Amino acid sequence: MNNIDIAIAVLVVMTLVGLAFGLVLAFANKKFSVEVNPLIHIVEDILPKGQCGACGYAGCMAYAEAVVINPDVAPNLCVPGKAAIAKIVAELTGKTAVEMEPKVAFVKCAGSVSKAIKAYVYKGVQDCVAATLLQGGPKGCQHGCIGFGTCVKKCPFDAMTMSEEGLPIIDNEKCTGCGVCETVCPKKVIELVPIGIHVALNCNSKDKGVITRKLCTVGCIGCGLCVKTCPHSAIKLENNLAVVDPEVCVSMCTENACLYKCPTGAIKDAIEKIPQIKIPEKAVEDNTLAK
Repeated sequence: MNNIDIAIAVLVVMTLVGLAFGLVLAFANKKFSVEVNPLIHIVEDILPKGQCGACGYAGCMAYAEAVVINPDVAPNLCVPGKAAIAKIVAELTGKTAVEMEPKVAFVKCAGSVSKAIKAYVYKGVQDCVAATLLQGGPKGCQHGCIGFGTCVKKCPFDAMTMSEEGLPIIDNEKCTGCGVCETVCPKKVIELVPIGIHVALNCNSKDKGVITRKLCTVGCIGCGLCVKTCPHSAIKLENNLAVVDPEVCVSMCTENACLYKCPTGAIKDAIEKIPQIKIPEKAVEDNTLAK
């Protein structure tokens, strides 16, 4: 038997073995296949598809499966979907959706390149997490936004951009409050604030006022004027930084008196408009059919 005959024989044997394995796999797939509840796909279709993980599950499909199969999984865990999506998921699964307080992301730093000094010139990887590995980052204020846009790159809903001044800008119409930007920020400069809050602090510095003033012209210096001015005691000082109580601010404040007393402008008007979530037409149709 020459080499060609041997090669042909080997090829035939490998082909037969491959066909045999294929038949075995096909039989096993049919024998042990698990029927998928079609409602899982209906629920998954109406979710925003941000794969943000704010629900606590590894993606929209995982949450859809859990909320359909597990009676203990709440229908309102999709933070980006807010009340509109929660209502449909609740109706589809026969559950009750407890109303959740809608929130949006807020950047607690106004220390742009023209208002905050740099400690050194950084020429490494343009990533906030990587930059913090070198002496905490190039910004003089070790509590401020580094400005390389890691949060912008990670936003699953394209709700953030970087300004020319080196600070992230949040599009409140697109922001769903999923919290991904808050999670990836190494300086914890971003936080979620309730929609309807009147004021918020544009600073994250825990340094004493004299140090903050040297590093940033718009930082909170902990003077306490806002605390004394607020007629509802919605603001207090913690670690040299003014902290706004969102519940008191939303429910009681109407005059924003603290804005006019802050000497550095660290306190600013916050978000009051509620972003609207557009529900896909197909989702509405599926919801109607499911009934």
